[in-house]
Amino acid sequence: MNYEREHDDGGGLALTFNRRQLLGAGGALTLTGALAAACGSNNGRSDDGGGGAGKATLQQWYHQYGEAGTEQAVQRYAAAYGPATVKVQWRPGDYDSQTAAALLTSSGPDVFEGGPTLDQIQGGQVVDVTELVAAVKDDFNPAVLAPKTYDGKIWGIPQVIDMQMLYYRKSLLSDANIQPPTTLDELVDAAAKLTTKKVKGLFLGNDGGAGVLGGTPLYAAGLSLVTADGEVGFDDPAAARTLGKFHQLYADKSLLLGAPTDWSDPSAFVQGLTALQWSGLWALPAVQKALGDDFGVLPFPKDGAAGRPTVPVGAYGAIVNSRGKHQAEAKAYLKWLWVDRTDYQEDFALSYGFHIPARISLAKKAAKLREGPAADAVSYATDHGYAEPLLWTPASKTAYQDALSRIIKDGANPDTELKAVVRTTDSELQRVRKKP
Repeated sequence: MNYEREHDDGGGLALTFNRRQLLGAGGALTLTGALAAACGSNNGRSDDGGGGAGKATLQQWYHQYGEAGTEQAVQRYAAAYGPATVKVQWRPGDYDSQTAAALLTSSGPDVFEGGPTLDQIQGGQVVDVTELVAAVKDDFNPAVLAPKTYDGKIWGIPQVIDMQMLYYRKSLLSDANIQPPTTLDELVDAAAKLTTKKVKGLFLGNDGGAGVLGGTPLYAAGLSLVTADGEVGFDDPAAARTLGKFHQLYADKSLLLGAPTDWSDPSAFVQGLTALQWSGLWALPAVQKALGDDFGVLPFPKDGAAGRPTVPVGAYGAIVNSRGKHQAEAKAYLKWLWVDRTDYQEDFALSYGFHIPARISLAKKAAKLREGPAADAVSYATDHGYAEPLLWTPASKTAYQDALSRIIKDGANPDTELKAVVRTTDSELQRVRKKP
């Protein structure tokens, strides 16, 4: 079963832009001439661009979702819009590369979903949509709105929220007389105590957590990847102290490694291979079906006196292409769909998978999100959510993840590793701040 709103490749590597990448999105995309040429002439536009009866024709792109009914839903939304003719394109394959290439031409989509990326904003490829959400700005989850905001302007309207969180097996914790952990130290201790010959205490992914955790431990320590004023957010001794605790989990053999499926799939948890697992909101229906009420969910536990509970969140944005021929019509359509039509927004979030509407008011009233672990998840996303900032570039992310992997698996000195990452990140921040 596909627990992610993604392509059907299942790997999350070469040919997909899925939840795992969405929750770590925000980096710039590097293009080549070959990519630009690859967009080619198959752009889906009619030759005259007309929509009949004097109406504009808008081209709208979505990546290929893996959840049944999603494509039919967005086609239905588009057909219901009267002022313009909206033609939806479902884009299989490497969607983010396709979109980036199309934005370099005059034949790309009028509206599309994406980050947007820092390169797209700084390059003038996307349109300011601040006015579209002005009346309801405070109703959007601020964590997912922040990466859509640059230079005081909003460049994409958040669609739905996906999030990661910690699942725990109530019966296993109860049998071991362990309370759900609220601090990182408690999590380390609980994982060790819950580890037996048959069950591991914690599953953070088959790589020990380096790939999925990202900046979550730093935020749990009260830090950040990039500060609000664009500086390195983890040049602090607390960062090394926090990350060093993950090697203890590895050294204690408390971590499940080599599971048949990775962290995004709840199979290891529901099959009893681990007492606690880091996974996504999308896994909740499958966990509930398998375990009934024998589970709960938690944010990532805080660490240290300045720490705070933390959950990573992410959301695609609905974006207007600055090269589009019908920008005014495109903006009007996005306002209708992602601001005015709250019924469609709730339908898109919860009828074809399990997600949180980007609007706080919709998340609070949605029937499927009112009780139990689902209600807890909404609360965590609202109160403790963070998203990777726009200024967190791919180079910074790679340097950090490589360092985290060495810290977890090899016991590398966290302070030394992080100093190198701080230098890389500082250099990257200076580079991107120089762009117009």
